[in-house]
Amino acid sequence: MVVNLSEQHSLVSNWVSELRCIDTQTDRMRFRRNLERIGEVAAYEISKELPWEEVEVQTPLGTHNSKKLAAQPVLCTILRAGLPLHHGMLNYFDRADNAFVSAYRKHHRDGSFEISLDYMSCPSLDDRIVLISDPMLATGASLVKTIDYIRSEGKPASIHVIAAIACTLGIEYVVREAGDDIKIWCGDVDDELTAKGYIVPGLGDAGDLAFGTKMQS
Repeated sequence: MVVNLSEQHSLVSNWVSELRCIDTQTDRMRFRRNLERIGEVAAYEISKELPWEEVEVQTPLGTHNSKKLAAQPVLCTILRAGLPLHHGMLNYFDRADNAFVSAYRKHHRDGSFEISLDYMSCPSLDDRIVLISDPMLATGASLVKTIDYIRSEGKPASIHVIAAIACTLGIEYVVREAGDDIKIWCGDVDDELTAKGYIVPGLGDAGDLAFGTKMQS
């Protein structure tokens, strides 16, 4: 299941358009903040689907039967590009546990690449709701490898994926390889990939735009 947060022409549409714009991209702080905002909206929308429980709250004048999350989710991000999106979600799920994955494209001289996953730090994942943030769901290869690794470490109750922009081909790959029980939330959906696996029209390299150009390995 896919939720495109731009379909209702909300503020998310404005933020995604700024992420795409080459003129606005020169402002790294604004680029990071727009990713953060999308993470905040996604967190709010996802919270509507999480289990809640009633609790009795004591006020200065009496008691009130309130609702709160039955359990905190685990927020997982793929380093480094996912950090602003992750931080936005953490602003709302401020008591959540966190997980960090180092999954990246290892490029070869012939232009091809493979996904290298060198590091993961996470709490117990059994019966937890896991929210994975990665700003660009392009080929879906790094996301599927991350999901496979998460499932090898525990048995989550459910997995949600949050992206600023997702590609139709990447979505199809994730569903095919990781299962159709994963819900994908994104700021917008594009339909094309380049031969090197970049989304078109997309926005470029989210990690470089947020944090500066990196050396290719």
